[in-house]
Amino acid sequence: MSANNNIGKAISGSGILLALIAFSGFPIGDAFIKSMAGDWPAPAVAALRFSIGAFALAIILFWREGAKGFQINRPWLHAARGLTLAIGTITFFSAIYIMPLADAVAISFVNPILTALFSGWFLKEKMRPVTWVATIVAFGGVLVMLRPNVAAFGWVAILPLFAAVAMASMLILNRMVSSQRSIFAAQFYIAFWAAIFLSIAAGIGHFLLPVMYIPGAPDWDVIIRCAIVAITATGCHFLLYMATMRTTAAAIAPIVYIQLIIATLISIFIFGDVIDPVALVGGALILLSGLFLWLSERRSAAAEAQQPTLPS
Repeated sequence: MSANNNIGKAISGSGILLALIAFSGFPIGDAFIKSMAGDWPAPAVAALRFSIGAFALAIILFWREGAKGFQINRPWLHAARGLTLAIGTITFFSAIYIMPLADAVAISFVNPILTALFSGWFLKEKMRPVTWVATIVAFGGVLVMLRPNVAAFGWVAILPLFAAVAMASMLILNRMVSSQRSIFAAQFYIAFWAAIFLSIAAGIGHFLLPVMYIPGAPDWDVIIRCAIVAITATGCHFLLYMATMRTTAAAIAPIVYIQLIIATLISIFIFGDVIDPVALVGGALILLSGLFLWLSERRSAAAEAQQPTLPS
């Protein structure tokens, strides 16, 4: 029995390690995006990044599942997933173009709180009082973080908040299609539709908004950086999927906050951003609210598991 327990612990530990590697990789991709500020407009960079990702995923999907892998039900639902991802990507890429990377990432971490709220509203999942407490604290942290940023950058500083809303909506839609297709098909279709919507947005922005004007074809280094982001992001998503197969989602959830630490280090030591002390307080409030909600949900799940089942 002890041997089985040791094997189980080893598998669970490997799952946590995979999640740690995955979450550590996302801020690195964000840093590559931020490095392209001034080289090419954010919507065009986003469209190129997801076009590369969709093409690579199409090859993988066909290799593993053949033509049947591209057959889906309710295509409009996958299009909606792509639309929310496109909106979230444009707003977040635009945010990290103009804001310190650490601040943009920290504000976007209100995403888990929004997901909990949206789950209650749209999926009719039970809303507990602790969710409301965590929400209020998290949004208080967002307001604190926005204070120095709005003063410095204007109201465009709320872009990461829009990104968090869009990504929370995407997670709700992901739950609605989680049982429909394989992970490869799900990844392909969201990247495919995101690439389409982002290409449309980039084209419209080119003609209507000077800040989105595309001066010409991207330089080779822009293409390479977009490809690196596409590869690393897709790889991180697959690592997370593998992690969930080895350990529980509850064990993985708190590891997500390693992104904030890495983003802060990159922001300070690579981009030379000055971190406002008041913004640090706001980021801490967002971090604590997310951990508080996670601990509460874990205790609630443990209490439910210990309740005796009544005979039928």
